[in-house]
Amino acid sequence: MMDGNDLASAATRRGFISQGWTRISQMYQSMLDKWTPHTKGRWVATVLLLALFLLRIFLKQGWYIITYALGIYHLNLFIAFLTPKIDPAMDLDGEDDSGPALPTRATEEFRPFIRRLPEFKFWLSVTKSTIVGFCCTFIDAFNIPVFWPILVMYFITLFCITMKRQIKHMIKYRYLPFTHSKPKYKTVESTVTVN
Repeated sequence: MMDGNDLASAATRRGFISQGWTRISQMYQSMLDKWTPHTKGRWVATVLLLALFLLRIFLKQGWYIITYALGIYHLNLFIAFLTPKIDPAMDLDGEDDSGPALPTRATEEFRPFIRRLPEFKFWLSVTKSTIVGFCCTFIDAFNIPVFWPILVMYFITLFCITMKRQIKHMIKYRYLPFTHSKPKYKTVESTVTVN
């Protein structure tokens, strides 16, 4: 049986571990908050990380299953990034006012495009998955021998079919998931004439 001192020391250890985990979580969130406004820098770092991963795959001539799984996961993330949060295809009766909807006519009010997967979460998921995939390339158990050209052809086919369906959806419901910049309106400058 445990006496009072053992219970107190166990509670102290749990409290210490809990405080340590909370502190690590706060530091991680603080780091993410600092990276949030630096969109281009984040994506450049992620593309470099992906290039490093692909270079390792190319040089070691293995881990094609990991590469294929990573590609499929990134494709799913990209589709979620392109899809609106509230899918107009799911609104069958057109009377559901659960949130903002995309305009279907030119006379309707402009409503901003809200993504199912926001850009920051998309970047974070791509970065995390690439790091996990890169770490998996150091484990020989994941180096399953496969005929890689079949995986490449299957991925290209899957990518084309998925993107064709997504583009048809975008055309049907008239939305563009990309905006380059805010619209700038010209001001009418009135000339003042003094008599």
